Amino acid sequence: MKKVALIVAGGKGFRMNSDIPKQFLLLKGTPVLMYTLEKFSALDEIILVLPKTQIEYWENLCKEYSFSIPHTSIEGGETRFHSVKNGLDRVDNNSLVAIHDGVRPLISTKLIDNLINETKNGIGVIPVVPVKNSIRKVDAEISTHVDRTNLYNVQTPQCFLSDDIKNAYTQEYSKKFTDDASVFESNGGNIKTIIGEEKNLKITTKEDLKIASILF
Repeated sequence: MKKVALIVAGGKGFRMNSDIPKQFLLLKGTPVLMYTLEKFSALDEIILVLPKTQIEYWENLCKEYSFSIPHTSIEGGETRFHSVKNGLDRVDNNSLVAIHDGVRPLISTKLIDNLINETKNGIGVIPVVPVKNSIRKVDAEISTHVDRTNLYNVQTPQCFLSDDIKNAYTQEYSKKFTDDASVFESNGGNIKTIIGEEKNLKITTKEDLKIASILF
């Protein structure tokens, strides 16, 4: 079965206080997004979803850094939901698709393989890591403790058979869709979790970038 990586990179760098979108910031001298695509280079196809205004910038970066990993860049949408939907339109039927955040460059190929191997018809597979901090639910001025025993932070890539996830993305957009798993689940699909990696962090702040530099 054909294996496809769908990399979504729609960041604008606001939380970085940077004019450069976070996926293009340098990590050890190379744009973050290039490391991410490298991790999926063993798959049969890579589809990269970017805002329309960033595609030419990315193509120039690829020339500047002699980045030659084959991939197709397509235009994203208004939200992450719409960007993924646009990307899925390019994915062949009867494929397996791994949907990944462009700013998670530290994922291991071992985790990618584990997720792919567990993906089955009607079952999506996602990586999670246990919540470590204490959690409180805040309601106005009152807060209550939340048992974290069964709480996990969700990561990407999130893997599905293409026919299943494409069907899920025929639903109308809802603000309750926080990731691909929530879209899939809303359409009747089941989600299996496997333990992810602490280093598979999402780079959204300057502090994240510093941590990634240490973990790299």
